[in-house]
Amino acid sequence: MPRVSDDRQAPEARAAELRRRIEYHNQRYYLDDDPEISDAEYDRLFRQLQQLEAEHPELASPDSPTRRIGVEPAEKFAKVRHHAPMLSLANAFDEDELRAFEKRIRNLLDDPGPIGYVTELKIDGTAVALTYQRGELRRGATRGNGQVGEDVTENLRTIRSIPERLDSGSAPRLVEVRGEAFLPLSAFERLNEERMQQGESPFANPRNAAAGALRQLDAAVTASRPLDFRAYSIGYLEGGEEPETQYGALEALAGWGLPVDSAYRRHDDLEGVIEYCRAWEQRRNTLDYEIDGVVVKVDRLELQRRLGTVSRDPRWAVAYKFPGQTATTRLVEIRINVGRTGTLNPYAVLEPVQVGGVTIRQATLHNQDDIRRKDIRAGDWVIVKRAGDVIPQVVGPVLEKRSGEEAEFSYPDRCPSCGAEVIREEGDAMAYCSNSACPARRMESLKHFVSRGAMDIRGLGPSTLDKLVELGLVRDPADLYRLDAEQISQLEGFKEKSTQNLLDSLERSRRQPFSRVLFALGLRHVGETVAELLAAGLGDLESLEAASLEEIAAIEGIGPEIAASVHGYFRQPENRELLQRLREAGLQFEHRGVRRTGRLEGKTFVVTGTLPGMSRVEAKQFIESRGGKVTSSVSSRTDFLLAGDGPGSKLEKARELGVAVIALDDLRQLAGQTGGAT
Repeated sequence: MPRVSDDRQAPEARAAELRRRIEYHNQRYYLDDDPEISDAEYDRLFRQLQQLEAEHPELASPDSPTRRIGVEPAEKFAKVRHHAPMLSLANAFDEDELRAFEKRIRNLLDDPGPIGYVTELKIDGTAVALTYQRGELRRGATRGNGQVGEDVTENLRTIRSIPERLDSGSAPRLVEVRGEAFLPLSAFERLNEERMQQGESPFANPRNAAAGALRQLDAAVTASRPLDFRAYSIGYLEGGEEPETQYGALEALAGWGLPVDSAYRRHDDLEGVIEYCRAWEQRRNTLDYEIDGVVVKVDRLELQRRLGTVSRDPRWAVAYKFPGQTATTRLVEIRINVGRTGTLNPYAVLEPVQVGGVTIRQATLHNQDDIRRKDIRAGDWVIVKRAGDVIPQVVGPVLEKRSGEEAEFSYPDRCPSCGAEVIREEGDAMAYCSNSACPARRMESLKHFVSRGAMDIRGLGPSTLDKLVELGLVRDPADLYRLDAEQISQLEGFKEKSTQNLLDSLERSRRQPFSRVLFALGLRHVGETVAELLAAGLGDLESLEAASLEEIAAIEGIGPEIAASVHGYFRQPENRELLQRLREAGLQFEHRGVRRTGRLEGKTFVVTGTLPGMSRVEAKQFIESRGGKVTSSVSSRTDFLLAGDGPGSKLEKARELGVAVIALDDLRQLAGQTGGAT
């Protein structure tokens, strides 16, 4: 019996881990403009999750990264709702997958006849949407989550190739233009030379330099990076003649005065598409901008509408991805970095090598199992692959160059930072430092706590944190909130203004919502999405600390592995002590959707079944707006089960525990409301 249970839980645990990793890398890519893995490695993780959800439909959830586009817009920008969704693209990695793409199209369409295609170079930049009204540029936005993006209008106005006005004689009354903002390679090289001359670190690649430039609050910073732009589609149009084809749309964009990449072509059949992809795979290095593939679209817009979309991807388009660029160099040494959760993360120190115009000195090695599977050894000549990433990956060794002196890798028995015992549980790919007080773990935890996606404490970079720790002023996150002006002024480079800026940033961080605080704490397996689920599911820190393992696991979207990690964290005395000090510092430990006033104050509800005239979301809002709390699972701490039609197992559980079962009219009476209004 235990084995059956383990087999059933294994896919859920794998899906949770994949979602956690993908969410983390989405954060690094879309918000931090600082990715840690290659596009190819990200695609591999994404495909694994897609396959797992296809094999186990019960694991699929609406908030899975396979169903969403990009990430939520950053809070520092005004939000912009796109006129129509900005979709992502499914990928094809070889010619067989292109042929499978066409086969799917023919299966979906009844007698489509000849299917014409348009191919466009996939420029490696950042997607943006430009809204022109009566020919004038009114708004520019990032893609964001596909529905809502960030308003970066003034930054986009600094790009000289984006016209302020369209050709008023032919442009529609209102049009949303989609395109790619990018940094030409020649400009990227000049920019990095200037940065190095000024003592600043160079940018890793053009894509991240461009994305980072667009997401600046000061448009002057954007203007200092000579970005370019190419339009590739019409997202929305009214008050004008809509083209009948994608080829016609590109012609129209050019006719309105927008820059369109001249390499686009129309093809009568898929074989022409494949020849185009082969040709540009060989010619990609002749361009002054990076491309990572070719976008293939069904030409006729009427067919595009008939094909529609699935999840986050249009059925009528696919991105043919080129293989990542590679080089061969010597792996000098395998070193260990200790992460904030204690993970021992091996990485390769390489003899410097140029890959795609970037000098590579380090590469990721993931874990010991991956190293052994690839048979990578210190001293090997290795193949390094780069696909626009900061830390590329080692593909494998060049076996014919081995001398016999290469050294195999094993995790050390002792942590390289603190000397504590290293533990590795059976079935776990990673090894961990057993010392929660490990200096390396503490430093990585501090870096994570102050980072943009967490508490967003500006002015606390790695070197500043190092100095605060060295001076004995900071040991853990709670100590940050005890810093005063006199202590901060001891730091090199901190004058009166910068000291006050840091104090102001610390004060602002106290208002970060409960979910952000949970994410900032750095619990294992708890990314931003899981933190939001925990905050919404249990409502406040007190409930989370008191929750049983079963109650945490019962929250929708929380699997057993995540629940065990969260439950274990709150059982540790040192963690509880830290949380108490953070509470005293004024951080938010109550979910913002919960109000503690009203007739239902102090009462805990579970909602199940179909309610007459009210959705479950509306019921939750009704309860919370009157001071009650709504959780996902029935427990001994539940006061009422609000049951509609088809209540399922929660009704049985409530009866077993003696929990009061009520209907919607009973809830209204409890809330002091009559007449059935909500």
